[in-house]
Amino acid sequence: MARPTLGPAWRRPILLAAIAAFLCDQLTKWIVVHRMRVDIAGEIPVWPPLVTFRYGENRGINFGLFDGYSEWMPWILIGLSVVISAAVWIWVMKRHAGAFWMQISAGFLVGGAMGNGLDRLLYGYVLDFLNMSCCGFVNPYVFNIADVFIFAGAIGLALFEPRSGGKKQGKKAGKKGA
Repeated sequence: MARPTLGPAWRRPILLAAIAAFLCDQLTKWIVVHRMRVDIAGEIPVWPPLVTFRYGENRGINFGLFDGYSEWMPWILIGLSVVISAAVWIWVMKRHAGAFWMQISAGFLVGGAMGNGLDRLLYGYVLDFLNMSCCGFVNPYVFNIADVFIFAGAIGLALFEPRSGGKKQGKKAGKKGA
């Protein structure tokens, strides 16, 4: 079976989704942190209590894990982000080149990871500004749009990954045994 023709690299869904996620993340950080100056205000109610802009510097990974381990941690996390992003990109392009939603999901994950990676490169930490609380629960954590894209991409990869491997393996195994 021939691989589907993807056209020019710039038109591939994975690349377009990665660029869109990266730009959306960086634009929202620029607006909220550098223009609205949530870093000075500390907190800006947007739609209280559901959505609040609250400034945060994440020097670790999600929920501040691995925060403060060493001055090398940002470089380790940048390297890890690049390696994982490259592995996801290669996996999707080799195994799911014609799967539109797999490419979109992978692009979201990669674009989000690169957005947070750029923050680490520029500042030594990730700029976070989103806080969501509801129904009497006050959430102490902050996150950013890149985190949303990373999670959406990971969930998409899990949901859209074809689960037909067992059937194909069963047919091949049956032919070998015959």
